[in-house]
Amino acid sequence: MNEQQKYCYEYPRPAVTTDCVIFGFDEGELKLLLIERALEPFKGRWAFPGGFLNMNENADDCAQRELFEETGIENVFIEQLYTFTDVDRDPRGRVVTIAYYALVKLSEYKVTAGDDAKKAQWFPLSQIPTLAFDHDRILRIALTRLRGKIAYQPIGFELLPEKFTLPELQNLYETILEVQLDRRNFRKKILSYDLLIDQNQSVTGVAHKGAKYYSFDKKKYEELSKRGFNFEI
Repeated sequence: MNEQQKYCYEYPRPAVTTDCVIFGFDEGELKLLLIERALEPFKGRWAFPGGFLNMNENADDCAQRELFEETGIENVFIEQLYTFTDVDRDPRGRVVTIAYYALVKLSEYKVTAGDDAKKAQWFPLSQIPTLAFDHDRILRIALTRLRGKIAYQPIGFELLPEKFTLPELQNLYETILEVQLDRRNFRKKILSYDLLIDQNQSVTGVAHKGAKYYSFDKKKYEELSKRGFNFEI
């Protein structure tokens, strides 16, 4: 008798799923990637990519697998959000879900629906349809986490193209935080961290002097973080 058999016991076991709230940023708007469910329950309704945890994988692996299978997206910033345990949250039975949120550069991915997803589509945050299960609640908590964390950790760069301008970066922060930031103060603070790499390029085709392009020095940030560096907007 192996150790697993020795300690087997009879006890009701809930199923476990993972769900992923996927944020993108484009055209000055925060966007959300949803899948149209191809199966019951909630067939035809929009929901977050997700699925059941396999016996041979942990929650992180499940979240990344489901994200790829249902949207074709992989190798992006993803972080565990919260565990949702309401008894009646899933009509199929007792299902606990471990929710994640991910940040995606829209320009780098062409989403493709797969697995049990009929369609995958980006929605502006202002036009989100009614969601399946308790995903409306999951979204509210994910937004709160994003708005809190972006103010003290530079995760916002995960939503921008590799090259960006300071006005684009400021627009991202203003959109997510729902505040208006002073242009001069924002520029001064961001540049003072010395985490931006000047690309020696500027926006062309505009009447005025084009804004300069920068990229984020992720390696330098990680090195500074180990020494207790404090990033704050």
